[in-house]
Amino acid sequence: MQNFTFQNPVKILFGQGRIQDLSREIPAGQRVLVTYGGGSVVKNGTLGEVRAALAHAQVTEFGGIEPNPTYETLMEAVILARQERSEFLLAVGGGSVMDGTKFISAAIPFEHGDPWDLVIRKAPVKAAVPFGTVLTLPATGSEMNSGAVITRKSLGAKLAFGSPLLFPRFSVLDPTRTYSLPPRQVANGVVDAFVHVLEQYLTYPIFAPVQDEFAEGLLRTLIRVGPETLQHPESYEPRASFVWAATLALNGLIGAGVPQDWATHMLGHELTARFGLDHGQSLAVVLPAMLEERFEAKKDKLAQYGERVWQLRDGSLENRAQQAIQATRAFFESLGVKTHLKDYGIQASEIPGLVQALESHGMTALGEKNDVTLGVSKRVYERAL
Repeated sequence: MQNFTFQNPVKILFGQGRIQDLSREIPAGQRVLVTYGGGSVVKNGTLGEVRAALAHAQVTEFGGIEPNPTYETLMEAVILARQERSEFLLAVGGGSVMDGTKFISAAIPFEHGDPWDLVIRKAPVKAAVPFGTVLTLPATGSEMNSGAVITRKSLGAKLAFGSPLLFPRFSVLDPTRTYSLPPRQVANGVVDAFVHVLEQYLTYPIFAPVQDEFAEGLLRTLIRVGPETLQHPESYEPRASFVWAATLALNGLIGAGVPQDWATHMLGHELTARFGLDHGQSLAVVLPAMLEERFEAKKDKLAQYGERVWQLRDGSLENRAQQAIQATRAFFESLGVKTHLKDYGIQASEIPGLVQALESHGMTALGEKNDVTLGVSKRVYERAL
């Protein structure tokens, strides 16, 4: 295991009814901007609970943050927050709302140039408005990390940024607030969390048994509770396990001290930016093809994954590794998430444009060894057809 530093200051408020704790976490009279997405948090009563818990504060609301939050919309929130002199932000929603709120947090005090520089030029975040989150869609782990992914529609770009100043102060995780999610969003969330774990685990062998077995435990949990959550959407125990597994999948702990990949995410971002695929859908398409294309480099860890997670014990190491890829694809399909580009109407003629987008965004040396070149990425897209 390599040397590492781990920092995560997020306070987790987990369990049914924890939204009421907002009254203790946010001081009386504080000027709060509440951010959210569409109407689901209104319809399911979550926003009403938040309003009641914040009766002691001065609250302004900003709705309409999209899935894959856009710079254009977020800048409207920045202008509003500056006008209202907001002292605290509260994101109520899933990963998109939380990611968008991280950008708003950093952009409000950004004084030198266009806040898009935070994303495109990785301008340092020197100050940020503090914020918390109320989770309504488990998937991204954004409630317990300091990273975000932002889209700029005018450029067709979907890019990541982050800073140690962008950890939430606290996050409310009430599993019952996710009961009303449609099956498609639940399935996408399971895929997203699953791939988050694999990006930090499926690299090459390194002596890190604690990290390996922690990751494998999360994967086995998602394999078990993902289908249970879809079949029984208001069963608390599987839903609570899913929520917590998704948070742990990307709070930095399982990736501490081990090599990480993330090439699947980078290729997936281009599919979302160009064709509007859900994030989970893009990952389900790219991951199996990525593993097939990079089989030789990953076969040792793939075989371990197959043995420990899928209980594949027969045949050669290569056979077990191949079967592990097949089991992963079958799992995604069993959740109702398709795993080929053709399933989403994307043809081979679109691949050159995807590769060109990767190049324009600097995604030319990806993966744990920086050996996923544009040529490799092109072959991954071709395998994904």
